[in-house]
Amino acid sequence: MFSGINQLFVRMADHPEMGKLLLRLTFGGLLLFHGQFKVIHGVGWIARLLTQKGLPDFIAYGAYIGEIIAPIMIIIGLFTRPAAFIIAINMLVATLLVKSGDVWHRSDVGAWSLETEALYFLGALVIMLMGAGKYTLVRDTRLQ
Repeated sequence: MFSGINQLFVRMADHPEMGKLLLRLTFGGLLLFHGQFKVIHGVGWIARLLTQKGLPDFIAYGAYIGEIIAPIMIIIGLFTRPAAFIIAINMLVATLLVKSGDVWHRSDVGAWSLETEALYFLGALVIMLMGAGKYTLVRDTRLQ
C-alpha cells in the first residue's frame, strides 16, 4: 500500500526541470534583496571592514556583482554556473568578514548562527553543479 502511494507521489512530483527553475527563481530573487540594500545604502561599511582586515577597499564593489548581477544571471539562466560560483565566493568572503566569530554559536531557538549564509553558499554550489536546466532565456546548446 505505501509503495503504491509512494509511486503515485513520485509520478506526480517528478519534475526536475521545474525544480531547477523554482530553485533559481527563489535563490536569485531572495539574494536580490541583499543587493537592493547595497544599492540604497552603499558598500562603504564593507569597505571599512576590508580595510580593517588589511584588504583593499575596492573589493567591496564585488558585492554588487555577487548580489545583483549574478542573481539576475541565475534567474534568467545566463552563464548560470559561473554566476553561482561568483555567489558562492561572495558568500564565503561576506561570512569571513562579518560573521566568522559565529561559527560555533546558535540562536535563541537553537538554529546555527550561520544558517542563512550556509543556505546561500550551498545553494549556490547546488545551482553550479546542476546548471540552469531546461527553462532559461538563454538555452545551453548541449541541451538541444
